[in-house]
Amino acid sequence: MSITSAIVLYVTTWFMTLFCVLPYRTVSQDEAKDIVPGTPPGAPAGEVMKRKAWVTTLIATPIWLVIVAVIMSGWITIEDLDWFDRIRH
Repeated sequence: MSITSAIVLYVTTWFMTLFCVLPYRTVSQDEAKDIVPGTPPGAPAGEVMKRKAWVTTLIATPIWLVIVAVIMSGWITIEDLDWFDRIRH
């Protein structure tokens, strides 16, 4: 695996984790009873993205390490995923 592949894999893993983390423990402006004029009531209340980014990093990094370890070990190869015999040898 090249360094570029590892970076792309990490960014993909990080963003997929972010989309899973975003809905948890989010308080809307309506729930906080503090609706800012011009925003929808369902918009998040307060600054939460910095904390969510840290939580995402703490979750995504071990997941990425496991994926990299599986790829680097050769435990699962591209030939194992070639279910329709499309890769020519």
